Amino acid sequence: MRNKLTIKNIIHPFKKKINVSSDKSLSIRCILLASIALGKSKIFNLLDSEDVNSTLQAVKKMGVTYKKKKNFIELYGVGINGFKVKKNTVIDAGNSGTLARCILGLCSSLDGKIKLIGDASLSRRDFSRVIKPLNLFGVNINSHNKMLPINLEGTNLLRPINYFENKGSAQVKSCIIFSALNTPGLTKIKAKKSRDHTELLLKHLNYPIKIKKNKNFEFISIKGLEQFKSFNYKVPGDISSASFFIILTLMAKNSELIIKDININPSRIGILKILKKMKANISVINRRTYKGELIGDIKVKSTKYLKSINCPENLNSAAIDEFLLIFLIAGTKSKGISSFSNLAELNKKESPRLDIAIKFLRMIGIKVKQKKNHIKIFGNPKLKLSGKYYIKKFFKDHRVFMMSVIAALTLNGKWTIEDRDSIKTSFPNFLTILKSLGAEFK
Repeated sequence: MRNKLTIKNIIHPFKKKINVSSDKSLSIRCILLASIALGKSKIFNLLDSEDVNSTLQAVKKMGVTYKKKKNFIELYGVGINGFKVKKNTVIDAGNSGTLARCILGLCSSLDGKIKLIGDASLSRRDFSRVIKPLNLFGVNINSHNKMLPINLEGTNLLRPINYFENKGSAQVKSCIIFSALNTPGLTKIKAKKSRDHTELLLKHLNYPIKIKKNKNFEFISIKGLEQFKSFNYKVPGDISSASFFIILTLMAKNSELIIKDININPSRIGILKILKKMKANISVINRRTYKGELIGDIKVKSTKYLKSINCPENLNSAAIDEFLLIFLIAGTKSKGISSFSNLAELNKKESPRLDIAIKFLRMIGIKVKQKKNHIKIFGNPKLKLSGKYYIKKFFKDHRVFMMSVIAALTLNGKWTIEDRDSIKTSFPNFLTILKSLGAEFK
């Protein structure tokens, strides 16, 4: 199959109900926790993507066995401190920053050594943010300029730490929590607010973890070496995957969509809060709770104009993966100037997303002003494209690819977008769902 996508026509009006891919963050965390539980865990609706399959292969190399069934996967956990590795074991995290950073914490007490590698994109990313706390635990790590490849040697002399996580990174926080599980004593974390799936899963498993929160921070304490039993879990839909179809519907003409069974964890729904402030026609219906996570259906209708926004910084972490889409709709649907601040973390993702977003918006004729990590976007809701657009050299970032597809299906013009196989990392059936809504592409 060609690795390019061509789009020449905007999408026709639609009124549908859909399901999107399972939550990737939860899929990865479920596998990692099931691998150190005692007994057989069953995970239903696990995301079938490259990142998740990399996670399965990683725990397999550490002595965990699993079986793929028709509707679920069985994992046979080895218990805390139960990993066994062969000499010269190499763990390939592929494109997954979540796997790479979390697995380092999980291996902190490993009796042996591992080498952690990743693809070209992941190998450019900063790992100092997890190397520092792991060194404090007593883990021996050697790296290439604080990047992959990383060599880790576990220790049975771990010591609990007190740590301030000031970046709002759920990956860093989870890495520390996973290392704390292996460590005798009480580890304490003060963390800038971020996704809390790891904590919620551990609370559901009755693990001795305590969490307090104020407006800006979480205060977490974890008692180490407390074994927990296997579990069953059904992974809900991913808000990040749903977001592409939310923005598609808002930008398309005379369309309406219900996206079912989505994880609406408050730490993940920054895009919904931002769109509400922009007066988008969007709501959450059928709210319910499942094992600590909030689930709901998202209802969205086309919106002719949106209000510009001075985006509150406290929503940055909860919208970190959706900012490409937020910038797109701020530029093409809002009246006025939208401003966004302190976006340095965007350039530390799979690609330099802030830089790419600015370049993309300017390419389609949207005025953008940038001052370091702050930007202003001058909305143009009358924008209608007619030229040819070629999207390439974006580090094979799956979210850049999918955002470009949404733009092509709603803004006119003739588009060629490279690296269609990038979606395999997180959302393999993205194009299939688009076709079910009537999208045309080759």
